[in-house]
Amino acid sequence: MKIIKESNVSNIIIFSTIFIISSLMLFNGYFFITKQYEILQGQIEDSKRTFIETQRNMLKREVDSLIDYITFKKSLLPLDASQEELKKEVFAWIRHVRFGNDLNNYIFVYEVDNFKGGENFAKMLINPNRPDLEGDYISDSYTDDNGKAFRKIFLQDIHERGYSFVDYMYKKPESQTIRPKVSYFKLYKEWNLIIAAGAYLDDIDKEIELAKEQFKYKLKMEATSAILIFLLFSFIANTFAVVLGKRIEKFLNSYNAQVKQKTLELENLNKTLESRVQAEIEKNREHEQLLIQKSKFIALGEMISNIAHQWRQPLSQLSALMMTLKLKYKMDKLDKNAMENKCVEAENIVEYMSHTIDDFRNFFMPNKDKKEFSIKESIDEVLSIIGKSITNQHIKIEIDILRDEKIIGYKSEYEQVILNLLSNAKDAIIATRDNDGKIIIKLRRYDAILRLSIQDNGGGIKIAPIEKIFEPYVSTKEESEGTGIGLYMSKLIIEKSMKGKLEAENFEDGAIFVIELERES
Repeated sequence: MKIIKESNVSNIIIFSTIFIISSLMLFNGYFFITKQYEILQGQIEDSKRTFIETQRNMLKREVDSLIDYITFKKSLLPLDASQEELKKEVFAWIRHVRFGNDLNNYIFVYEVDNFKGGENFAKMLINPNRPDLEGDYISDSYTDDNGKAFRKIFLQDIHERGYSFVDYMYKKPESQTIRPKVSYFKLYKEWNLIIAAGAYLDDIDKEIELAKEQFKYKLKMEATSAILIFLLFSFIANTFAVVLGKRIEKFLNSYNAQVKQKTLELENLNKTLESRVQAEIEKNREHEQLLIQKSKFIALGEMISNIAHQWRQPLSQLSALMMTLKLKYKMDKLDKNAMENKCVEAENIVEYMSHTIDDFRNFFMPNKDKKEFSIKESIDEVLSIIGKSITNQHIKIEIDILRDEKIIGYKSEYEQVILNLLSNAKDAIIATRDNDGKIIIKLRRYDAILRLSIQDNGGGIKIAPIEKIFEPYVSTKEESEGTGIGLYMSKLIIEKSMKGKLEAENFEDGAIFVIELERES
């Protein structure tokens, strides 16, 4: 029995829409409320930590300021003067010190007889909250309402580092209420005093209760808004479902006619499919040719840049030579022998520059036929072109070729791939390092496989997955510095033209590109 029929499609859409929307709203509401409670709890914990840290800083500031004041007053006394009057003055002042928002925080002082603790380890000198204890000896075994022996704790801390922060329960001033408290104890060794200040932590409870009330109000308002939005959205969705159902019914009525029409179109498409595929292949070929042409223009630009690197020093030498000739001529010291020597030097420099042009021209001259060539010679030719621009950037080139190998293929295209990989390695090192740049070129043979690797320490490839770097128009360089077709063309040359393999991976602090070719016997 079919559940969905043309006659009940509209009703099924309406009820399905209501069920789905209701389920989503309930789930979102539950998730929203749960998340809000988690956020509130996190805010409460953060508020507690911040409040306690603020109180601790305040206590430390008060006690340290008091000790600095005592040290200052003491420094004003004559060397033979008694310190008893100063103690009375300081103690009287401490007794009336109050600080904090509600002025309930006070300073209390112990005079220590035994820093190891014990039943009568110290005398309570000042405690405005407990005047009944002043003048009495106190024990370190005293505990608060939670059984915490806080005096043992601060004695141990003072023994180790001279101060202590302790949390414990204690009676509030002018009240019998026991509340949580944090105190800061610090040793004033000259008078065998432990000077301390405490602050109660009830204010944070008020802030937490206020935050909870605000949260409940906010949650109530947002729940009301969510319900109204749900009702409005349900109305709109149901209206849309009715309209959609009617349109689907209309669509189903004309479905058979459309199927026939589509079948006819499909038959026509099959007839023209072969010509369409051929047209797409031609488009891809044209696109590939455009990429190759673009790559050649880029290589031409790099060639001009490298010629500039190669010619910079010879041009400087020519300039210096011309200045020398001009100077000697003005000084009437230009004899025939000097003129001939300088002409020979100039001819050598010009010959070197001409040889550079020949190197670049031969390098970029296309090879239409496969031929056998030396890998080491190809590397040397590439380095003669790009080597200067690399070493001028303080990048070391290390060549590890135990044995030269020969392969059959397109020499200029193979060298173009090496040039592109070296150029990319140089750019990566310049972008990530200020010094210690290194490029390692290594050639190894494994049976019939020749493996040439180019490794750099330029920080590695950040694109993931790493194979995406060989796709066209994907580049790790800035938009203005890279076109993203160099590696694509390199992979095309190695894998299609030379039936090899070009792969990349991150290695230690850089990247390594590997060209694998099968050596033809």
